[in-house]
Amino acid sequence: MEDLLYVIPANSRKEDIAAQLKAHPEIKFVSLVGVDMAGNDTDEKIPVRIFLKDMDDFYAGTAVQTDGSSVVLTGIATLNNAKVDMPIDPTVNWFVDYNMEFYDEETGKPVGTLRIPSFLVHDGKRVDSRAVLADTLDYVKKELLAAFKKYPKISGLESIDGNDVVDIQFTSATELEFWVKTPLEEAAIEEMSASQVMQEQYWERTHGAVRTAMENCLLELDKYGFKVEMGHKEVGGLKAQIDGSGNMTHVCEQLEIDWRFADALQAADNEIFVRTIVKETFRSIGLEVSFKAKPMIGLAGNGEHTHIGMAAVTKDGKLHNLFTADDQRKDFMSAVGYGSLMGLLKNYEAINPLVSATNDSLNRLKPGFEAPVCIVTSLGHRPDQPSRNRTILTGLIRDLGNPFATRFELRACNPYTNTYLVLAAIYSACLDGIKTAIQHTTAELLTELSKEAGEEGFYLEKDRAYRSENDVFEDYSAEERDRLFGAPPATVWENMQNLDNYPEKKAVITAGGALDDTILNAFRAGALLRWKTELISRIIPENRDIVRAAKEIKSDFVTDMDSYNWNKINGIRAYLAKDSIDEKSLFTLLINALNEGDYAAASGLQVEMYDKIEELKALYDSYVKNMI
Repeated sequence: MEDLLYVIPANSRKEDIAAQLKAHPEIKFVSLVGVDMAGNDTDEKIPVRIFLKDMDDFYAGTAVQTDGSSVVLTGIATLNNAKVDMPIDPTVNWFVDYNMEFYDEETGKPVGTLRIPSFLVHDGKRVDSRAVLADTLDYVKKELLAAFKKYPKISGLESIDGNDVVDIQFTSATELEFWVKTPLEEAAIEEMSASQVMQEQYWERTHGAVRTAMENCLLELDKYGFKVEMGHKEVGGLKAQIDGSGNMTHVCEQLEIDWRFADALQAADNEIFVRTIVKETFRSIGLEVSFKAKPMIGLAGNGEHTHIGMAAVTKDGKLHNLFTADDQRKDFMSAVGYGSLMGLLKNYEAINPLVSATNDSLNRLKPGFEAPVCIVTSLGHRPDQPSRNRTILTGLIRDLGNPFATRFELRACNPYTNTYLVLAAIYSACLDGIKTAIQHTTAELLTELSKEAGEEGFYLEKDRAYRSENDVFEDYSAEERDRLFGAPPATVWENMQNLDNYPEKKAVITAGGALDDTILNAFRAGALLRWKTELISRIIPENRDIVRAAKEIKSDFVTDMDSYNWNKINGIRAYLAKDSIDEKSLFTLLINALNEGDYAAASGLQVEMYDKIEELKALYDSYVKNMI
């Protein structure tokens, strides 16, 4: 398959695109990839002949329309005004998605679909996630260029004259974690939890079908130019078994794949296509893949650490990492770096709804699973000793031998986070911090970022601390974390309320005009609908099954402890799931609150339900283990 076409590079000429498609008749379809507010991407099949005939109309956005009311454009595209145009985006790479299960008879090659990233236009306005990021980056770039002209000498970046800066580049990369298992396999939670605690999995070799699929993925992704950097086991997993035929069974492992950074918009596009390749590659050899943030309670969830970078191009054509200080052994970073990090941390309450918008995304962010639980950063104890504190929200990554390596890693994202919207919000927040920081020295900025809770600052909030070099999980109690770094939201409803509770922070992320109230309201409405639907249709029924499975065990030898435990278990079962004429169960109260739109009450009941279910599971486990 060496002669397959995998990528049409960004900004290719129309004539060259047409020639390549004609030279590759195995590419039978094109698919315009628009991305809604939930991060869903479209996948239709348009014959290549139509694309070639009407190419100018595709570029203009008049060739294809879609029904916007059927996707997450809530409040934007309605049933009585649903038409959405889809102009294509020639500024990014276009990838060919091959169907390895369907070969073209004439060429003997797999049938391909050219996936073309596109925008969604409703009533003359771009209303999709890709457009939000593209337009926000244009705004941030314009503001930064103006700021560098106003303040041409910036602390820590004295080697650069702001008047010489002609362009700003925004770079990003994501790390994809996922669980892979044999179909219909029931997870052995207790055994895998023990394996995780004993750290048996992280350096474990992959074996059999998992190894084959992983290696195949890495090779396939390189064909598309992703420049894969690593594929490895993650902390979660269970040693597979081998059946009588020598095949591996009971596969349940957590993996990670990393690839090279790119321009921020291209990076977000890359992420969507990588997920497709990973899922299809593992499925082709009989393995299921889950990108859910917390597919199994009690085990490590799937993160997607998101890296954020920023560089300047000067008149002489040179590229300069704006986060890196001229003297890396004297300063942790430049004033631009400090400003970006402080802007991200200060305004994170307004960014967080975009990062964690599902039940399982918030279930992942718990102490003990290497996922962040509070808004805090770490720099390291000294500038000449870079640190990798893995317990914080946003880390500073540096390499003293490589000035281009300096970047920030946001650890809260997951594979289903809408990276387009999150990057738009992050770079807007960075801009807010930079505008203040470039008026201060790096020494002043280090003092500001390192201040104690209760100390007055010139930018950061008085009652909060923002930096810790400690283990946030082990060295602080939950109460101390909440007091110092802010209490994290417990439910999707609580997280979405932050957009109302912090209007000044919301104003920061919407300043560019692309990520506006219309977009945020569509995102929030879609997230709350999915929250409500998942609770009623999935989570409550699953928990009801847990309640039903907690049955009394008949035995000739029952102790007073057995009787005590069972009575307590039965009381929790009734409280959760048993209605009477005068009193409704917690499940019923939660369903009623959701259906009545009383989301504040539903949020509190959801938290109580989780607590009661965990109490029930722990009690029943003790009860079963004591029976003989």
